[in-house]
Amino acid sequence: MSEKLSNMLDNTIQKIRELVDVNSVIGQPISTPDGVTIIPVSKVSVGFGGGGSDFVNKSGGENPFGGGVGGGVKVTPICFLIVKDGNVRMMPVAAPANTTADRIVEMIPDTLDKISAFVDSKTQKTE
Repeated sequence: MSEKLSNMLDNTIQKIRELVDVNSVIGQPISTPDGVTIIPVSKVSVGFGGGGSDFVNKSGGENPFGGGVGGGVKVTPICFLIVKDGNVRMMPVAAPANTTADRIVEMIPDTLDKISAFVDSKTQKTE
């Protein structure tokens, strides 16, 4: 039984691998005529399971096997990376943050960009 169940699980895993590849997480870049590149980013969730049993064969011979395997894949869009003039911005697809901590985490990239621009402008003025 264990060999037959193992074969079913191996086949299911192989099919899931065929469905999900790196392009499911980081999509193909999309370039616009004005020089903007848009890169979609997704989250992939995979689940599978299986089970089986040998049945008693009263007439002798090999015991019959019964079993099944199932699996599923869920692809959820997370954000788009927008690349323009060497700058990268993240445009989230999910609902906006509803807690203060989530809002602070979302503000970090913009805040870092502003600090970097400020420091750059100060160093250019001193030169």
